[in-house]
Amino acid sequence: MLHMILTIVQVFSSVAIIALVLLQRGKGADAGAGFGAGASGTVFGARGARTALSRATAVFAAIFMINSLALAYMGRQAATEPKSILDEAAQTAPQPAKRLPAAPPPATPSSGTH
Repeated sequence: MLHMILTIVQVFSSVAIIALVLLQRGKGADAGAGFGAGASGTVFGARGARTALSRATAVFAAIFMINSLALAYMGRQAATEPKSILDEAAQTAPQPAKRLPAAPPPATPSSGTH
């Protein structure tokens, strides 16, 4: 159950990091602002968007790293004893049916008087 929750958090944090990185403007975008391309930064202010998106990216990156370590630790604990395919097949193979006790040998006629 915990492994599934951590996996979901891992996927969510990785998608969030990808989305946040794609939303951020690159370093070369500042050069374009001098020629009239600076209108895209007016939603958060001149530096507000960069700071908020950078902080959110850092938070999700920290969550991603801690979650990766937790998943790696849990995976190592689950695989403490190495198993081969033959070991797993032996565990899942059906057990042979119990044998009935051997029947007594058939009686032989006694070699007495005839």
